[in-house]
Amino acid sequence: MKMMDAEKIRIVTAASLFDGHDAAINIMRRILQSKGAEIIHLGHNRSVKEIVESAIEEDAHGIAITSYQGGHVEFFKYMKDLLEDSGCGHIKLFGGGGGTILPDEVRELHQYGIDRIYSPDDGRSMGLEGMIEDLLKKCKPTNVSAKTGFWQASKSWLNEAPLGEVHDVRKVARAITLAELGMPADPSLGLEAANGKNPESWKGAVLGITGTGGAGKSSVTDEIVRRFLQQFPELTIAVLSVDPSKKKTGGALLGDRIRMNAISHPRAYMRSLATRDDNTAVSSHLQEAIDICKAAGYHLVVLESAGVGQSDASILDFCDVSLYVMTPEYGAASQLEKINMLDYADVIAINKFDKAGALDALTDVRKQYKRNHALWTAKDEDLPITGTMASKFNDEGVNDLFVQLLTVLRQKTGVSWESGAFGKTAKVTQAVIPPARVRYLSEISDAVRNYNTWAKEQSDIASDLYKIDGVTKIINQ
Repeated sequence: MKMMDAEKIRIVTAASLFDGHDAAINIMRRILQSKGAEIIHLGHNRSVKEIVESAIEEDAHGIAITSYQGGHVEFFKYMKDLLEDSGCGHIKLFGGGGGTILPDEVRELHQYGIDRIYSPDDGRSMGLEGMIEDLLKKCKPTNVSAKTGFWQASKSWLNEAPLGEVHDVRKVARAITLAELGMPADPSLGLEAANGKNPESWKGAVLGITGTGGAGKSSVTDEIVRRFLQQFPELTIAVLSVDPSKKKTGGALLGDRIRMNAISHPRAYMRSLATRDDNTAVSSHLQEAIDICKAAGYHLVVLESAGVGQSDASILDFCDVSLYVMTPEYGAASQLEKINMLDYADVIAINKFDKAGALDALTDVRKQYKRNHALWTAKDEDLPITGTMASKFNDEGVNDLFVQLLTVLRQKTGVSWESGAFGKTAKVTQAVIPPARVRYLSEISDAVRNYNTWAKEQSDIASDLYKIDGVTKIINQ
């Protein structure tokens, strides 16, 4: 096999458990992106197991962590141990924590096998970009013919799946990496799809989720995954999430894992894909990734596209059932006439249903759906349109959406997964914070500022009166 020039370095970034200081890692990941790297960002307060599981599933070249919580020695050592135990010691490990990581602790971690802990002295001597370039240089895989490193790791994956996973996520991840790079499949991975064959015995379904940027697709996807795992304890699920690559730098922020909390599960797998092209909402290797997940035996494959415009409907080419996620904030009702997915989506979710105007939006979307499908006599409650609040725990709207998706999957694919009944569409009044009070923190701060201004004015008046009283007493003497 020949190393492809188009290979991208993939880095998992996060802030450590019990650490809410993510400003440093955000700066570093942005510089990494500007250098052309694909960044799988997990956000802050992430455990070792979450980080290691993400790095293995993403077939990452390296992990970059900031830790300001004081437990960095144990944290980094445990991460190194877990990577080695999982057969993924080839994944490079980097960290930083400013002055909280002492020089002797840095030396201890380096001796333990951590590839590099960057200190304040490194920042002064190398600069931010210098540290990033050093990290990328260390992460770059060696040649395929080398006896150790990234490309040889799969030869040791002969034991059981890591981290208690049902399927060997290492092999699934590596097969997708090879497909993305246009490299020949590796027969040792044991995946039939990796050899260009789609397993005919596979009995499952592919669900495609698309929508505008910021509509909450990742949150909706996470809630669907959570309900699937709870309702079907014997089934497995794979999520393929696509985010856009930057045209200018070639880098990408693959940030859907920030909103994904249910995927850290033995029966769930997630892979983030960059489009590696501009003006597209899906990766050119998405179908190959789907076939690999089928070959691995996942029962449901969920595709999440990058944010799309009004005309995009590319997800339809890859899925059995499609879900379009939108918000009440689409503009004038006439804008609905321009949305292609209202013609083709099997189910529509109006997410962020606690926002003002949500009920009006539901009415408008229902009217437009009837026009598009010539359903002039259909009842509103029979339409596949649901209001959801994915940010709300056990939201009735998401429950209703899940039942609708299962129904459509059964109708279109013949796959039958029995599920318990859920409630109906989410109600605006059930929002944790009512729409009229979404600025309650601002109201509190305004009240405090107004009180402080009034108190200062009263203090100045009292001071002036005191001075006048003193002058009056002096004159009278």
